[in-house]
Amino acid sequence: MGNTFGKLFTITTFGESHGVALGCIIDGCPSGLKISIEEIQRQLNRRRPGQSEMTTARQENDEVEVLSGIFEGKTLGTPIAMIVRNTDQRSKDYSDIKNVYRPGHADYTWQMKYGLRDYRGGGRSSGRETVGRVLGGAVAQQFLASHGITILAYAKQIGPIVGETIDKNFIEKNPLRAADPSRAKEMENYVLKMKEDGDSVGGIVEIRINNCPIGLGEPVFDKLNADLAKALVSIPTVKGIEFGAGFKVAGKLGSENNDPFVVKNGGISMQKNDAGGISGGISNGDEIVIRVAVKPPSSILKNQKTVDADGNYIDLSVKGRHDPCIVPRFIPVAESMVALVLADHLLLARAMRNDEKMVQ
Repeated sequence: MGNTFGKLFTITTFGESHGVALGCIIDGCPSGLKISIEEIQRQLNRRRPGQSEMTTARQENDEVEVLSGIFEGKTLGTPIAMIVRNTDQRSKDYSDIKNVYRPGHADYTWQMKYGLRDYRGGGRSSGRETVGRVLGGAVAQQFLASHGITILAYAKQIGPIVGETIDKNFIEKNPLRAADPSRAKEMENYVLKMKEDGDSVGGIVEIRINNCPIGLGEPVFDKLNADLAKALVSIPTVKGIEFGAGFKVAGKLGSENNDPFVVKNGGISMQKNDAGGISGGISNGDEIVIRVAVKPPSSILKNQKTVDADGNYIDLSVKGRHDPCIVPRFIPVAESMVALVLADHLLLARAMRNDEKMVQ
């Protein structure tokens, strides 16, 4: 249960961190969509380990293998199956702690729920599970691109250091995928210092969606922001989410928070965008702005107190290769989950409009 996401455009992911392979099956993708395998691989490369000192040293090529659903560069309308094989597992790194509950991880809850678990790298609760999400999201993004919809995510904050400016061309030119050139090096130095201390660092990722048509979102329970929130919070490292002005609305008056309607260039729009591009759970045509809080990776070299399955107290220093900051590798995963939601809602909107005005 819980391994399938979406209603019309769906993905089912499978695989464990130290298993043979990970992957996904996409169903509901319209036929005739031009698909670039190179673009799918590019997205995987953005997520893969071993990119820089800011990420784990585990070396995985993460090469995509398409098993079905794409023929002569186009989707067939049939299930698209893709896998990525694991090649650099070091399961022995976990043999000494297979009965130890690591702080911040899902070891204890998975053991209590299922009665057994794959302790090698966390099994399916590992962040490596997100490979399947990126495979599905890479196809969804190509579907969205055919409708002019773009998704951009970047590191807004790393630890206590906050970026203020957004240079879109700079994001892929620095290892943390920060958008503010004036703060990027300070962010990098902070991560490296915490890594040297055997610790890890969290941050805030901002996501911006542009050219989203008006009308995506299905009230009451399937609001666009509700589905986006579920998609993003389902990523293991997310601990908070906000849209538009977010938590700042708690200190505002209604007269300050409301976005006044104005007539501009012959059309109706908002004077400002505190709503973050979504009104009443439905996209309103403005830029959709989302921020998520990403926790520090739980696997750290610094000594921690914990217990084992027999209730004995243990001094733990987690061995293996781990990310000092997951933010840069989280970003393509976040973009993928957003893309999956938008692709699903685009198809839902098409189904709800008898005149097919939506999604032309």
